Amino acid sequence: MKTIVIGVSGGIACYKAVEVVNQLKKDGYNVEVIMTRSAQEFVTPLTFKTMSHNPVVTEMFDPVREWDTKHIDLAKAADLFVIVPATANIIGKIASGIADDMLSTTVMAARCPVLIFPAMNSYMYENPIVQHNIEKLKGWGYHVYDTAEGELACGDFGKGKLLPWEDIVKIIEEFPDATLSR
Repeated sequence: MKTIVIGVSGGIACYKAVEVVNQLKKDGYNVEVIMTRSAQEFVTPLTFKTMSHNPVVTEMFDPVREWDTKHIDLAKAADLFVIVPATANIIGKIASGIADDMLSTTVMAARCPVLIFPAMNSYMYENPIVQHNIEKLKGWGYHVYDTAEGELACGDFGKGKLLPWEDIVKIIEEFPDATLSR
């Protein structure tokens, strides 16, 4: 069974990540979830645990029960690493080499393909710094997908909307990497 690590960063689009995890699990993948603190303000870890059937990683320094380096273990186990939704914050951290939480630390250690699905307000998405960070990541081999255009949670209309969860699942499952075949 192939392992997909899903990184969930904090934005209103977190609820769509629940559907992504649910469908990937139904389709036979082992799904591991890492949530940022901000993501936990929108959706609880229990929701992702229920959908993935795996414990959800939320903290860098959980109480030690037995020695492990969870960020390295998850990075090594991943056949594919997916960040959904990817906020301006996590995109900026990765592009700048900042590893200060479990998600950013684990993605820095990942050696598998990394797929990034941005979601944020259109003003943020169109900010030249965010666009520069996206281009940096693409230049380093990260797979950063475009956003949808439409009405955003704040009522604005424009780019920055997370792709529909069904489209994200299709992209993941059709990713051109032989290691993902079940």
